[in-house]
Amino acid sequence: MIDNSLSAYDLLRAEILHGDLMPGERLAVADLRARYGVGLTPLREALMRLASEGLVETEANRGARVREISARELHDLFSTRRELEAICLARAMANRTPEWEAEILRSLHLLSRAPLPEQTADRATAARWEAAHRAFHTALVAACASDWRLRLWHMLADQSERYRKLRLLAPVPDRAAPRDIAAEHEAIARAVIDGQAAHALELMDSHLARTESVVAGLLQNLPKKRKNPA
Repeated sequence: MIDNSLSAYDLLRAEILHGDLMPGERLAVADLRARYGVGLTPLREALMRLASEGLVETEANRGARVREISARELHDLFSTRRELEAICLARAMANRTPEWEAEILRSLHLLSRAPLPEQTADRATAARWEAAHRAFHTALVAACASDWRLRLWHMLADQSERYRKLRLLAPVPDRAAPRDIAAEHEAIARAVIDGQAAHALELMDSHLARTESVVAGLLQNLPKKRKNPA
C-alpha cells in the first residue's frame, strides 16, 4: 500500500530499495504520477536526487530507469563496503560507550525477533526484516564519530540492500548455501561488546564477503530479461 504522507523522493526510493521497482525498470513519469498521486515538479526533483545517489539512471530524450546491476559493480561495491566497514567499526569500538553497547544489544534482539520471509512474494515481511537488519548494522558503526564516513557508509549500505533484493527475482529461494545469519550477527555483536576488535573485524568482513558470494550466485542465475521498449 502506498503511503501518501511520504514525499515523491521517499516513495520512489523505498520502492527501489525494497525491490518493487527492479534494476533496469523504466520510470515513466506519467505512470509514477498516477502511482503516487504527486505533481510533476516533485517527481522530477526526486528522480534527479535519486540519480545523484546512484539509484536511478537518466538518458537524454529517453527518461529514467532504475539503475542496472552487474557482477563487476557488485564486487566493486562490496570490496569498498568491506574496507569502509572495517574503518567505521574499529573507530566505533575505540569510542565505545555503555549507551552504544546497549543499542547494539537492543537492535540485535529486535532483529532476532524479525522473521525472514518464507516466500519471495512476501514483501512486507522482507521489508520488516530489512529494517531491523539495517538498524543492527547502523548501531554497530554509529559511534565512529565521523559524519562523512557514516554518510558514505549509508550510501554503500543502500546499494548493498538493492543488490540483496535479487532474491525477489530468483526462481526459488536461495538455499544452495545455507547460512545461519542470526548466528553471524550474534557472533559479531558479542565480539564487539567484548572488545575483541580484531575478531570483530574478521567476523564482519566474512559476513559481508558471504553476502557478496550469495548475491553473485543469484546474479549469475537470473533469467535473461527482455529489453524495455524505447
